[in-house]
Amino acid sequence: MSKFMDWVDARFPATKMWEDHLSKYYAPKNFNFFYFFGSLALLVLVNQIVTGVWLTMSYTPSAEEAFASVEYIMRDVEYGSILRLLHSTGASAFFIVVYLHMFRGLLYGSYQKPRELVWVFGMLIYLALMAEAFMGYLLPWGQMSYWGAQVIISLFGAIPVIGNDLTQWIRGDYLISGITLNRFFALHVVALPIVILGLVVLHILALHEVGSNNPDGVDIKKHKDENGIPLDGIAFHPYYTVKDIVGVVVFLFIFCFIVFFFPEMGGYFLEKPNFEQANPFKTPEHIAPVWYFTPFYAILRAIPDKLMGVIAMGASIALLFVLPWLDRSPVKSMRYKGWLSKIWLVVFCISFVILGILGVLAPTPERTLVSQVCTFLYFAYFILMPFYTRLEKTKPVPERVTG
Repeated sequence: MSKFMDWVDARFPATKMWEDHLSKYYAPKNFNFFYFFGSLALLVLVNQIVTGVWLTMSYTPSAEEAFASVEYIMRDVEYGSILRLLHSTGASAFFIVVYLHMFRGLLYGSYQKPRELVWVFGMLIYLALMAEAFMGYLLPWGQMSYWGAQVIISLFGAIPVIGNDLTQWIRGDYLISGITLNRFFALHVVALPIVILGLVVLHILALHEVGSNNPDGVDIKKHKDENGIPLDGIAFHPYYTVKDIVGVVVFLFIFCFIVFFFPEMGGYFLEKPNFEQANPFKTPEHIAPVWYFTPFYAILRAIPDKLMGVIAMGASIALLFVLPWLDRSPVKSMRYKGWLSKIWLVVFCISFVILGILGVLAPTPERTLVSQVCTFLYFAYFILMPFYTRLEKTKPVPERVTG
């Protein structure tokens, strides 16, 4: 084996990659619960790719046969129903894990210098993931898939001058048809997974170049022993690989419980109208995107003007990209920031959750008013950040990690 590895290493840096990214990559020793979600996101990505490949073997991307092929997978393909439910539940699990992973970044300032690129690559993954989920959402060719896609694609029509042409170009037709389904299938199965995998590699490389953040926001590279090993660091393998296995086991228990007993999750993971084939002549009573898009959909609906609503929805995502340059605090972690940062983070999270709930529900004047208030608070969190992070009084940051 040793001679074989020497032969491989002479031609490919296998051992060097193993050491740089696992066995000799030193991570802070005070990682907590929130640091499980990065590895869990990778696990769910593998689940989506593997189950997706198997589903494509029995799926037919045409308007006439798409819905029937999904029914065929669920009823006649051996283990087809499990594969389909692993994939559909995995889509929601992916966003739950990613949202918690992003929350950890907000909580401990993982976007601040020198990790700006790590955050930007992460946000590009999130954007690509949203596109991937949207493309895949149309593929079952159910009622909500069809009309949800109809609503979202029609938003591009609000763009001045090029809106109508852009909408037609995305659909590939004058209305959503088999051509739209076919191109979404190609993007969902081939193009976007390649983009996501490439961005994940860049995200990890950028992270390992500057080192992982920790709950204290302390740079562990400042204090090293005579061998150059950080005093507050431990090798990622075997310590965190074993620890992550615990998180993976707990996650799989919950994930499999949902897959086998509650795959629809009351209509939030698999909507009831999607068990009916797409019908261009029958509009569902209430059209709403799948739950992980609803906070942004609620922002869109909160603005009376369609164009301004589209701009607000786009800006709500774009602001996340510039977060590293909005936070002017001299400390990273929320442990040592002032009370203004803590209050605004709580307000932001509550607003985001409320917007998500309102985006699922049918609009009423009262709900629209609440959406407008939450939209204001959502944007205020970012716009006011350069002021309250600079003005607030912070606590002294320790030289070493506190555990």
